[in-house]
Amino acid sequence: MPSWNKAYHANCWGALGGAPVGVTSIKDLYYRTFGDMNRAIADIGAAGYKGIELFDGNLLDYEGKAGELRSHLADAGLNFLAVYSGGNFIFPEILSEELWRIRKGADLAAELGAQHLVVGGGAQRTTPTTEEDYRRLAEGLNQIVKVAEERGMTAHYHPHLTTMAESPEQIRKVFDLTSIHFCPDTAHLAAGGGDPAKLILEHADRITYVHLKDLRRNPFTFLPLGEGELDLDAILQALVTIKYAGWLLVELDSYDDPKAGAEIGMRYLTGFENRVKN
Repeated sequence: MPSWNKAYHANCWGALGGAPVGVTSIKDLYYRTFGDMNRAIADIGAAGYKGIELFDGNLLDYEGKAGELRSHLADAGLNFLAVYSGGNFIFPEILSEELWRIRKGADLAAELGAQHLVVGGGAQRTTPTTEEDYRRLAEGLNQIVKVAEERGMTAHYHPHLTTMAESPEQIRKVFDLTSIHFCPDTAHLAAGGGDPAKLILEHADRITYVHLKDLRRNPFTFLPLGEGELDLDAILQALVTIKYAGWLLVELDSYDDPKAGAEIGMRYLTGFENRVKN
């Protein structure tokens, strides 16, 4: 039977947002959960996970205090697995500022032993996306690959709603143009009109890190694993088929009881592992 390493994102222990100063200062436009990350770390460890991913803004709250973060992780039995960042990537005049910000988060993540640097983005304009936009996005993502490699990490692009990579066709276009790895997020792939299991099979050679969450389309919301509409068994079976042996990162953008959401996800994954053979 499959037995995956399981991790959880700390993004639902508070409201999601970005640093307000980022409105006028691109270099400071970090992702952030406005919540207690030390509580998130403790809850994720208590739910049985072995790894954690943080937004770059929350990670950089520990800048100069890496020892404090290491202590909380050790107490919870967690590896610091990944940092999530992102950018517009298609506007040449601000790309250097975006890359400066991403490098800063990657530096601290590498110091803490992270394996993965995950980015989303590719801005949607008020006018239709052009081929030149895709070329610029790919060039930016290839620079992210270098940032990660220089720090001993693997870079991943996370297709996401409200970006240039929503539909399966858009996702194919991006990965045809760039060397970055593909971090599938099951709920975003489905919401963008794709079949997550088919996309995993199609892009198997680019997948070395996975984000899992469920969703309900009407009214739209993300949900804990097994609580929504996705055929998660088919998605996980696709990972079995491609012999995926990396980390599964469960995430949930918001939930009234984030620890309970994490526990639901863990029960679903261990239940699948117990009933499915390789």
